[in-house]
Amino acid sequence: MKFLKLIVGTVAVFFIFCSVKAQNISPWVIKVDSIQPNDYYGITVANGNIGIVSSPEPFKVKDVILAGTFDNYGRGRVSNFLHGFNLLNANLTIDNQSINAKNITHFTQSLDMFTGIFSASFDFEDKATITYYYTALRQLPFSVFLNVEIKAKKNILIGGSSILEAPDALKDVQNYYNEIDRPHALISLLTSSAKSPTAKLTICASNTFLFDEPLGQKPRIIHEMWDNNMHLMRFTKKLKTDSVYQFSIVGSTISSAQHGDPLNQAERLTIYAALEGKNRLMTRHKQAWREIWKSDIIIEGESQLQQDIHSMLYHLYSFNRAESDNSSSPMGLSGLGYNGHVFWDTELWMFPALLILQPEMAKSMLEYRFKRLEAAKKNAFSLGFKGAMFPWESADLGVEETPVWALSGPFEHHITADVAIAFWNYFCVTQDTNWLKEKGYPVIKETADFWLSRVEKNKEGFYEINNVVAADEWAENVDNNAFTNAAAKCNLKYAKQAAQILGIKPNPQWTIVAEKIIILKMENNVTQEHATYKGEDIKQADVNLLAYPLKEITDKNQIKRDLYYYETRVPREGTPAMTEAIFSILHTQLNEVEKGYAYLKKSYLENLNPPFRVLAETKNGTNPYFATGAGGIIQAMLFGFGGLEITDQGVKANGIKLPKAWTKLIVNY
Repeated sequence: MKFLKLIVGTVAVFFIFCSVKAQNISPWVIKVDSIQPNDYYGITVANGNIGIVSSPEPFKVKDVILAGTFDNYGRGRVSNFLHGFNLLNANLTIDNQSINAKNITHFTQSLDMFTGIFSASFDFEDKATITYYYTALRQLPFSVFLNVEIKAKKNILIGGSSILEAPDALKDVQNYYNEIDRPHALISLLTSSAKSPTAKLTICASNTFLFDEPLGQKPRIIHEMWDNNMHLMRFTKKLKTDSVYQFSIVGSTISSAQHGDPLNQAERLTIYAALEGKNRLMTRHKQAWREIWKSDIIIEGESQLQQDIHSMLYHLYSFNRAESDNSSSPMGLSGLGYNGHVFWDTELWMFPALLILQPEMAKSMLEYRFKRLEAAKKNAFSLGFKGAMFPWESADLGVEETPVWALSGPFEHHITADVAIAFWNYFCVTQDTNWLKEKGYPVIKETADFWLSRVEKNKEGFYEINNVVAADEWAENVDNNAFTNAAAKCNLKYAKQAAQILGIKPNPQWTIVAEKIIILKMENNVTQEHATYKGEDIKQADVNLLAYPLKEITDKNQIKRDLYYYETRVPREGTPAMTEAIFSILHTQLNEVEKGYAYLKKSYLENLNPPFRVLAETKNGTNPYFATGAGGIIQAMLFGFGGLEITDQGVKANGIKLPKAWTKLIVNY
């Protein structure tokens, strides 16, 4: 259940009446009918625990990602996300011809974001029209579902196969086939188990066919072993002209990171889903997504932007799950980008959007950090500091997982304040003092104590934070980075406030240090990014984050001065897709709404990949869906144009600010 403290307003609505040309673009369905395998970036269906990435081949999926499943292999000698079993790969034959992308016509694919369902359709010669859809079941965190429908145009013989194949990284694969026979059901279980590269984990998957026919009329299942890494089960069926036939595959995958007995549990979960039946599975799945979409952003006047915003919301929602302790990597569950690690991308970019729209999902992100607080304390100890120091890259254990060649691991310390600020903002939005006492304050206190040990007092009696990697990561091993210093000040200030709310005597040093941490300025009175900054290009937003989200700088003239200066120093090539979202927010908050709108478009349009408008990290980037960028853009919608503000007393609605291109904006939260 949502628990938001709202100061002003309920649903934000604003109208402008003007003539706008209608666009025939669905707000919910992304449909493509030109599928080019060499220029194809798969779209993901996910349920916050399993991610399934589409393929340009019919009945195939590119990747299956299982949240929280890491092992040390490959790049950087650190924990990496693992590919899971490809438990939805299938094959269909018609009159003994195997279906593939080269022998079909009218091939279309689509993603329905409202229901989280991927579907496809095509014709095979003049013999049949085939449609299929699959999804990661929202109500069952470890289960997936595929449904196939064949409309026969002639008398044909079909053959359906479910193929279970282990990805290359897994080893010691064991394959099983069992039939569970009951008077009312016969369940054929295709099951595989394997070890992760270092044998740290056991990963298991199981699936079964579902048929609509009565038990005695169901097709006979044949099991085939192909090699150690792949086996399948198949059936054949004769269809008459104009008949329609359906079959389904339901499966589950789980690892020893989630369950102590993953092999048996994978089969149990598959049996459970199978006996729920297709109709009940899909009804409950759609109900779960319908509940999620009660939190939505509605734009009228620009259909393509509406679809794009829904895509960003959809990916943030599908990559996260309430009542879990998982957190999201920059690419969510869309692939292995950044090894699946958790960065500041979570707390600073994705978390604020989810905090407003899906606070229970946001709470799960914080639970991930809370459970790794002890690891953060050990991390601080190892570098000679006190309190808790969160790692720049985090995986399952909460230890530092940054590859050694990247200096951000030992030096990008602002992540610790980013985590604390997220914890404080969750309290501000929910006003949940019980949570603050049990989970929030321990993290905010320990991170504040880290900064007490991290600062250095100079001759003038002010405090410096030296030798860091800035939020602008092109600035390595610099002193007094603006964002790091300002974030540390916030962390210290929030520790005092949290203590006072709970009736705990705050450490007086928190206030003393916070009030005297240096924020530098240049001769032109622009906030200086770091002590040796001389106007060079920057990788991403840094100084401008002091105005939003930190609110360390509140003077409008200073905000504008900093904004106008640094927005000219971010080159478009090679920089991540979130900085322009900050520029959009600040321009909009300064009532420069059309500039804010221009930056909103600039923040993502050149980063979209075909055919599903998949958001890449950079212009011409080729990585999977960049959830960090989506989080920044949704923040622009909420805190820029939507006029929302997180305050110490709750969420404040300051009024909608609409660009000329829109006729209406509604934020439901």
